[in-house]
Amino acid sequence: MTKFKGYMKRNLKFIIPIIALVLTLVSFTGNNDEKNKVLISILRDVLTNGHYEPKQINDNFSVVVFEDFIGDLDPAKRYFLQSDIDEFSKYKTEIDNQILKQEIAFFNLVYNRFIQRVDEAKTYYKEILKTPYDFTIDEILDINYENAKYAKNKEEIYSVWKSQLKYSTLSRLYDKLNGDSSDNTNLSKFEKEFRNNINKSNFYFNNFYTTKQQIKKIQKILIDNGLNIGKADGTYGNMTRKGIEKYKSKIKSKLKTSEKVSDEEFAQLEIDARKSTLKNYDDFYEYMKDFEHTEWFATYLNSITAAFDPHTSYFAPKRKKEFDEDISGKFEGIGARLFKKNDYIKISELITGGPAWRAGELEVGDLILKVAQGDGEPLDVVGMRLSKAIEFIKGKKGTEVRLTLKKIDGSIKVISIIRDIVERQETFVKSSITIKDGKKFGVINLPKFYVDFSDKNARNCATDMAIEIERLKKENIDGILIDLRNNGGGSLPSVIEMAGLFIKDGPIVQVKYKGEKPIVRKDRDKSVLWDGPLVVLTNELSASASEIFAAAMQDYKRAVVIGSKQTFGKGTVQNVLDLNRYYNTPNDLGGMALTIQKFYRINGGSTQLEGVKPDVILPSRYTYMNVGEQDYDNPLPWDQIKKANYSLWNNYTNFDDVVLNSIDRINKNPQFLLIDDNAKWLKKGQDDTIIYLNYDDYKDDLEKHSDESEKFKKLSKYETNLTFNSPLYESLLIEKDTVLGTNRIAWHKNLSKDVYIEEGLSVLGDLKLSNQKYQTVKN
Repeated sequence: MTKFKGYMKRNLKFIIPIIALVLTLVSFTGNNDEKNKVLISILRDVLTNGHYEPKQINDNFSVVVFEDFIGDLDPAKRYFLQSDIDEFSKYKTEIDNQILKQEIAFFNLVYNRFIQRVDEAKTYYKEILKTPYDFTIDEILDINYENAKYAKNKEEIYSVWKSQLKYSTLSRLYDKLNGDSSDNTNLSKFEKEFRNNINKSNFYFNNFYTTKQQIKKIQKILIDNGLNIGKADGTYGNMTRKGIEKYKSKIKSKLKTSEKVSDEEFAQLEIDARKSTLKNYDDFYEYMKDFEHTEWFATYLNSITAAFDPHTSYFAPKRKKEFDEDISGKFEGIGARLFKKNDYIKISELITGGPAWRAGELEVGDLILKVAQGDGEPLDVVGMRLSKAIEFIKGKKGTEVRLTLKKIDGSIKVISIIRDIVERQETFVKSSITIKDGKKFGVINLPKFYVDFSDKNARNCATDMAIEIERLKKENIDGILIDLRNNGGGSLPSVIEMAGLFIKDGPIVQVKYKGEKPIVRKDRDKSVLWDGPLVVLTNELSASASEIFAAAMQDYKRAVVIGSKQTFGKGTVQNVLDLNRYYNTPNDLGGMALTIQKFYRINGGSTQLEGVKPDVILPSRYTYMNVGEQDYDNPLPWDQIKKANYSLWNNYTNFDDVVLNSIDRINKNPQFLLIDDNAKWLKKGQDDTIIYLNYDDYKDDLEKHSDESEKFKKLSKYETNLTFNSPLYESLLIEKDTVLGTNRIAWHKNLSKDVYIEEGLSVLGDLKLSNQKYQTVKN
């Protein structure tokens, strides 16, 4: 958000000494230790001198780094022995001294022992998987590995491997016995084609561009196999969404293996499941061979940076390249952001307009258990390094990836996503018009605060927002709802300019560098583009710039902010340093994201950690979970500074009554009550970390969970009875742009089922205006 030039001016006093240091180190001899020591020195100086809130590098800091690094290498505690940990512990309060002295003895000891234990583990799983499992024994596995103890000896760690492999094998066995599409081993040719077409039909219909030829092909397969749900004449309307669901239900019934299999069949399926598990682990260890020493050392460096805050991180050369591609805004993949929590790959964000977002089956909070390429064997990614898992999930446009997920409701589900180029187009401002209770309202969706600093002629969100408002005004709207849900932030200058569209002039946000007085960033344009009723809709994934906008509108009392209990809580700014630009060496040193600023609201409070608490709290499926900044380790704390001088926008006559009326509606709305019940159920499932290793108990537990989830399926069937349409200018564009048309149809359909939008419009309709506009607030 803040350009590096300003940062350099403020920090020349420590940048110059570092450059002088490294200029004497023209090149390395090929010895990793030399390069690693220089990296330690660079990070130490940058972190201690440039970080917004630097930590004291002392014994307490050392303990944090120690536990984080060991935990990153062995989250499931299946490699290191307790004796290893005891040996490592002599460095537990010495890492700080090693950092200060540019020593890496701790890393070398742990790294070499880890490689040794990984090699030993190869013999464990190969030996264990030679013997059939007895799934009639009453055993459990607790997957809350944080509370587990390290094995005392190799016999105990062998037992740990045996239990974890039994779970992996049981999962595959259950799939085989129940016809799960994550395992195609025993399917006939036409059964595979059925399943492929389930995946394709989901993709086609979720994206609203199924062709007549595609429908005709799918229907013909149905008819040929006695599952006629429509005529195979290629008529466009024959294959509906309801038809697809009916199709899937019939196929599931047709393909499901009988629960009453013979002992011989069960034994063979158990053998197949063990073979599948063996192949998965063979593949995993084959991939581990490709891990370079620099990647392992980067893990250690990130244990150091993470002790400062979760958004400060080091990028190894390979990771830096991936980061550069990511921030370019265009790449091939599924369009999801991932992070690793304990042993699992977790969805942290869906990129609006991307393949995963369009498919509609992947959700924030889902855990990825397996990844398969098309019809290939699923690869278990539990315990895999995040960067390696991403390599399997990404892929060329048009290729299929199948993800086995543990959904946030605890169910296991396999989804298919057709990879595509993730474009920025769907991150642009868009609007829709609806009529509710006789009033015409505009709904503006802003997925991201976008700007291209390298091209002043490129689109930016503030200009696009102004244009969209002007277009809506021409259609005589009575109010505007701005939807910032899932908006992860973006440009600080853009959010200041955008907020200025709704107020006369004045402060928007305060920013603060380390040790300096806050800087009040203001809108200086006295014109107001929209002075009518305004509602801002947020959720737990509205972050950074979204929080600045929502907070400013709330502090001015310019809008009613409605949404989940709080926004994300990211109140910090990072700059990305390309270490190769500032240090003279032919060796690639990678890059670093460094936290250099903190945001503060104009009322003095930080958005860090606590986010923005709305005027009206709406129930959310994440209500009882930690989602956002609070889900990370070592976040910077909340604090506050003096208020800025500003004047309230005092033009609502019934603001408080509108809030109370909304709360009353929410408490009586069956949809919101069911959402809250679902949130409590999800939290209960999240806290359950016990896996049954007895097949019948495992099956009963999954089916019980599935039965409990039935009552919540009606959440997706909700209808608001509102109709949404494009503004007139866009309706004309849609006549020439079929892709735009299909995208808008999908969006409008989602809006018509959105209870949050419905309540936001009710709030908008209740707001009444007066003529008095401003009341001064001083610090």
